[in-house]
Amino acid sequence: MDNKNNYCVIMGGGIGSRFWPFSREARPKQFLDFFGTGRSLLQMTVDRFKKILPVENIYIVTNNEYAKMVQDELPELKSNQILLEPMRRNTAPCIAFATYHINSFNLDANIVVAPSDHLILKEDEFLSIIQNAFTFVSKHKTLLTLGIRPSRPETGYGYIQMSEELLDGVNKVKVFTEKPNLELAKVFYESGEFLWNSGIFIWNNKTILEAFHQYLPEITNRFDQGISTFGTDQEKAFIDENFPFCPNISIDYGIMEKATNVYVQAAEFGWSDLGTWGSLYEISDKDEDANASLIANTLFFDSSENVVTLPAGKLAVVQGLEGYIVAEADGVLLICKKNEEQRIKQFVADVKLKYGEKYI
Repeated sequence: MDNKNNYCVIMGGGIGSRFWPFSREARPKQFLDFFGTGRSLLQMTVDRFKKILPVENIYIVTNNEYAKMVQDELPELKSNQILLEPMRRNTAPCIAFATYHINSFNLDANIVVAPSDHLILKEDEFLSIIQNAFTFVSKHKTLLTLGIRPSRPETGYGYIQMSEELLDGVNKVKVFTEKPNLELAKVFYESGEFLWNSGIFIWNNKTILEAFHQYLPEITNRFDQGISTFGTDQEKAFIDENFPFCPNISIDYGIMEKATNVYVQAAEFGWSDLGTWGSLYEISDKDEDANASLIANTLFFDSSENVVTLPAGKLAVVQGLEGYIVAEADGVLLICKKNEEQRIKQFVADVKLKYGEKYI
């Protein structure tokens, strides 16, 4: 299949607050090198898609304040490949922005939409699946998502239930389910009918535009008024004026859970969304007591199942801890129970209330 009509949109505007203090508003997690490889998560994502797409077909949607960081990290991208949001409005407006932009010069585009902060260990398998997905959506008027076969009853991911209805060997989606409790997650895992929702989507531009018009007219009514500005020098001014009026809604809630032409490709390619310290711990190398240490040097005594990350060159000596996150970055030290990491967002809010923006 000729790949000139295939595009990638990478969503890179989030702040990664669940990875505080390692991830900060001034430099969120997509710009960080978690594994000491010399490449950030965003750079690794672009490197991955460059293997199957022309670099000029890769677009980054990010926040205005991260424009320079994206340009510095990805000098191979032209400035018109970095689409800047004036404010955060969740994934549906982000995807609509990129869709209208690409549609302004290619009506036949097939697009993969991917977050900037996922880890994929089996890249060859992943890229093969993406290429097959491009073929699928170019032939069928469908909204396709990738579902990950679960390896455990996980409460931190959304789930997709597959129906028995097939189209070219791909299952139609029966229902999307938000993050379940542990009891329900066990049922999902044991049933074999459910997949983890990866948040990676593939579709043809015409198909997703029709879905936006049908399910999110509050976005398309506004964007259609400035359709002639997309792809031109006037696009930025139009977006700056109109984007803030878009609803703050995810593509899952806004379209995928409502549309009747949604399909899911089951896959296994060593995926982690790196959304939490727990997810990072799961994929990290561990010692004989299941402790994980990232970047810095660490000595553990009478300790187990901890994850520790400090700036390069530092040493941590940890004694008597079990199941903790220990993270230091830019003047902030976090020590938090791993099974209570959902409280980190509240910690950040409390820090901001007491000390202002200095540590956020």
